[in-house]
Amino acid sequence: MEKISLVQKMRRPFRYSNWNAAFMIAGLNVIVFILCRMIPNLIYYLALNPYNVVYAKAYWQLFTYFFVHDTSGWQHIFFNMLGLILFGSTVERAVGSKEFLLMYLLSGLFCGIVSCIVYVLSGAWNVFLYGASGALYAIMLMYAVVFPRAKIFIWGILPIPAPLLIAVYAGIEIASQLLSLKSGVAHMTHLAGFLFAWIYCLVRIGINPWKVWKNAYRR
Repeated sequence: MEKISLVQKMRRPFRYSNWNAAFMIAGLNVIVFILCRMIPNLIYYLALNPYNVVYAKAYWQLFTYFFVHDTSGWQHIFFNMLGLILFGSTVERAVGSKEFLLMYLLSGLFCGIVSCIVYVLSGAWNVFLYGASGALYAIMLMYAVVFPRAKIFIWGILPIPAPLLIAVYAGIEIASQLLSLKSGVAHMTHLAGFLFAWIYCLVRIGINPWKVWKNAYRR
C-alpha cells in the first residue's frame, strides 16, 4: 500500500459543495451585532483583549473577535459584510463551501493570534480588537488568486486588476503601520490576513500567488 505523505494529506481536496457559507457567516455577524447593541457589555466579552487572553485565559476571544463589529454605527459591519458577500461568495462558488469556510475561520484565528502577540510585545494591554477585516483581506487575496484577470471597479467607474488592487491595499497597510497612523484601524491585522492567505495558497492548495499573477499577465 502506497503511503500518503503529509503534504498530500494537507492538500487533499474536499468534495465540492456550495451551501452559501458566506451568506451564513454574514447573517451570524448581523445577529452578533444586534445582540451587542442590546447587551453593550457583550462586546467586551467577545472582542479580543490581550490582557483577558493572557491573564484571564479568555482564549475564545482569539476566535470570537472577528464576529463582532463596532456598535456605535452601521458602517463597520455594512462594508465588511458587503465585501464578504461580494468576494467571499464568489470564491466560495469556485473552491466550494468547505474550503472557503476552512480558510475564512483559520485566517480569522491567525489574524487574532498575530495581533494579540503584537499587542502584548508592544505593551498595548487595553486594546479591544474586533471586526472581520483580517479574514476579509485573506478572502480578497484568494479572490485575486482564483480570478487573477478579474477587474474590480473602484467607485463603480475605475477598473483595477484584482492582483494590482491587492498590491495597492498591501502597500497602504504597510505604510500606515510603519507611519503609526492613529486611525484606530488594525493595519497589522489586515497584513496578517494577506500573509495567511499567501501561506494557505502555498501550503494547502499548492500554488504560488505570485506565479499565478505573473502567468496571467504574461504576453
